[in-house]
Amino acid sequence: MKLKVGIAGYGIVGRRRRQYIDKNLNLETVAVCDQNFNNKEILDGIICYPNYRQLLEEELDVLFVSLPNYLAPEVTIAGLEKGLHVFCEKPPGMNVGDVKKVLSIKQKYPSLKLKYGFNHRYHDSVKDALKILRSKELGEVINLRAIYGKDGFVPFGSGWRAKREFAGGGILLDQGIHMVDLIQLFCGDFLEVQSNVSNDFWGCDVEDNVFAIMRNPEGRIAMLHSTATQWQHLFSLSIFFTDGYLRLNGILTGSKSYGQERLIIGRRTNLSTGSDREETITYLEDNSWRDEINEFVDCIVNSRPIKSGTIEEALAAMKLVFRIYWADTIWRKKWKIPNPDRI
Repeated sequence: MKLKVGIAGYGIVGRRRRQYIDKNLNLETVAVCDQNFNNKEILDGIICYPNYRQLLEEELDVLFVSLPNYLAPEVTIAGLEKGLHVFCEKPPGMNVGDVKKVLSIKQKYPSLKLKYGFNHRYHDSVKDALKILRSKELGEVINLRAIYGKDGFVPFGSGWRAKREFAGGGILLDQGIHMVDLIQLFCGDFLEVQSNVSNDFWGCDVEDNVFAIMRNPEGRIAMLHSTATQWQHLFSLSIFFTDGYLRLNGILTGSKSYGQERLIIGRRTNLSTGSDREETITYLEDNSWRDEINEFVDCIVNSRPIKSGTIEEALAAMKLVFRIYWADTIWRKKWKIPNPDRI
């Protein structure tokens, strides 16, 4: 028997999730909700509601949450309390406190699966880079350098992403959290943080540029630039090892605006110029959305623990995002950012 799925939030992301939900033989989308529906109606063979409370009255097994940040924790908690397995998009909320509330509820329902959509972990370039790291063929990680940027908030102006009351943060929380998650995946957590945070260009009450330098307990350093003034979309992550390096350039997305997805592998030599050759792998298909959902379903069907995108990992990513905010004393005071490690 197929698991009955409800989708809370049926915009671009919710609709894309449904494409891959319906391709999984263990799932069936039966209902969705979105504020753009005025009343209960039938569309494309499924029931559509204007709010999530009506959606949760349906007989469901699984809930996908694709809602703005201010609603995500509330609806995730409501799904768990209804006895549903929940898949929630990133970020998991507006602040660290939101995620801790979800965690406290999740602990009451150990048999339910809760997964967060840190989708970049499922891109083939990232998976291959992680295999190389774990194999130790390039030695130990020394440091990382990361840039993730686009040309504004989408949609800009009237969109909720550019408003603190709905988003909780700007480009770092919305998009940069993907890179924060990858930095932690490759290098562990970072407790020592220095940063400069600004909203000087777009003038919203959320940040449009963040520069951060971070050091973990092992002494590894990571540099991060998260930006909404990158006039040509860019994804770039370089990882330097004792015996070589990895460069992840570009990432396949629906818009195709980040260029080709490539993994560049270099090996250290004794030459004065460093590496004398590079191996470049180019990826032509994005199967990350499919693989992410299939793994989630496998964990439900076979009663396995969530492999990636756990509530604990979501909390760690949120804490690092807010350590970055808090490290800038001007930004901290202006927006009354609390110390995330004392919440």
